Amino acid sequence: MKVLVIDPACAGIAGNMLLASLIDLLGESRALDPLADAIRDLEICREFSYEAETVDAGGITATRLAIAIREEGARDANDLLEAAATAAGAAGLSPGACSRTLAILDDLAAAEAHLHRSGFSPHAIVPVETIFSVVGTMLLLDRAGFLEGTIVATPPALGAGTIRTEYGEIPGPAPATLDILARHRFPYASAPVDVELTTPTGAALLAGLAERAVSPYPAMVPVRVGYGTGTREVPGRPDLLRVVEGESLPPGEDRIVILETNLDDIPGEVVGYAVERLFAEGAVDVFVTPALGKKNRPVSVVSVMAAAGDEDHLVRVLMEETGTLGVRVYEFRKVVAAREKETVPVSLGGRVYPVRVKTSTVNGRLIAEKPEYDDLAAIAREQGIPLRFVDDAVRLRISEWKRERSSARGGAGGGCPPDRPNAANAARDE
Repeated sequence: MKVLVIDPACAGIAGNMLLASLIDLLGESRALDPLADAIRDLEICREFSYEAETVDAGGITATRLAIAIREEGARDANDLLEAAATAAGAAGLSPGACSRTLAILDDLAAAEAHLHRSGFSPHAIVPVETIFSVVGTMLLLDRAGFLEGTIVATPPALGAGTIRTEYGEIPGPAPATLDILARHRFPYASAPVDVELTTPTGAALLAGLAERAVSPYPAMVPVRVGYGTGTREVPGRPDLLRVVEGESLPPGEDRIVILETNLDDIPGEVVGYAVERLFAEGAVDVFVTPALGKKNRPVSVVSVMAAAGDEDHLVRVLMEETGTLGVRVYEFRKVVAAREKETVPVSLGGRVYPVRVKTSTVNGRLIAEKPEYDDLAAIAREQGIPLRFVDDAVRLRISEWKRERSSARGGAGGGCPPDRPNAANAARDE
C-alpha cells in the first residue's frame, strides 16, 4: 500500500509549497494544465497562469510555483466553494476527492469567519490562488493513488512574525492557523524564527489530508522524495517542504517501538496496575525486569512494546500511572511469522468446546501450532482438571481433526501429537 509522508517540520507548510512539492515528487510539471484552463473559465477569474520552476533552495533542488493572477474575488464562502466545485469537476477530480476538497475549503472558510466575528482581520483568502492550491493538491494526490493509501505528517513548524489585525499587530502564529489545528487537535512544532511558516491554507490541507501526526517517520520502504519551496527568507534554515512516497512493509516485517523507564520507591500494586492499563490501552507487550539502580537501590525496569504510531499515547499512560519523569523510546525492526487462527471443535468430558488454534508459518513452513490459553483455561476450570492435561487432550484432538480434514480432501494428514495423549482421561479416571 502507498504511504505519503508530508514533512513540514523544517519550514512549515503553505498551499503553494505543498503543491510544488507534489509536482517535484511526481515529476509532472504540466499536470495541472487542465485545472489552469478550468480556473480561467471561472467568473471570478480574469487572468491566470502558472509555471513550475526548478530552483536551488539551501543547497537542495526544489520546485517553486510562479503564479500570475488577476481576479474579481468571491463575494463570500459560498462563492468560493461553488467556484472550487466547478473547477474541480472540469479538471476531472473524482467525486471522493472533490468531496474532500470542499471539506478542506469549508474548514478554511469557517476559521476565517470565526475570526472575523471575533474582531480579527486575518489573512484574506485569495480565492483563485486558494482554489489552485487546494484543488491542484487533491488532483495530484488523486491521480497518483495516494488518497487510497495512507497519508501522515510530521508536526508543522509554525514560526512567529506578526499578524496585522484591524486593532493593530499581534504576534504569530496566525489565529486562523491555530484555529484549524485546534479544531482537528493536530500537534505543531515551534521554530525560533521571526517569520510565519505555516499558513491557514497549509494548515487546512495538512489537517484535512493526514490521518495522524507522526514523529519519527513511519516504518516503510522509501520510493521517492519531492521538495517544494516558496519565496520567503527564513533565517537559519531553507524554505523547504518535503514529501516522501513510500510503500508499507511487506507481511512478516514490522517496526516496533519500545518504551522503557526505571521505577523505584513505588508500590508493587501501582506497577501491576500500570501494566494492566498499558495492555488495555493497546500495548503489544509489557514486562517488568528487576535491576539495581543508583545508590544500589532496587528498581523495576518497565518495558512496553508498542506499534509505531501508538508510542505517544502509551508514554502518556506510563507517566500518568507511575509518575515517572522520563521514558526512553527506541525503534527496532521486527520479523514475525505469518499467523492464522482456526476454531477446532474439541470433545472432552461429554461436552464439545470450540477452541481457537493459532498456526504460525514462515515461507509456507509450519513453525508452531498453539491452542488459545483462555479457551484451555476455561475448559480446565469447568472440568476440574489440570491445565496441562487439557492442553495434551486438545493437541491430540487438533492432530486428529487435521488428519480427518486432510483425508476428506484426499491428503496425507499430519499434525503435532502431544507427549501424553491420554493424560486428560487418566486424570479424570483417578
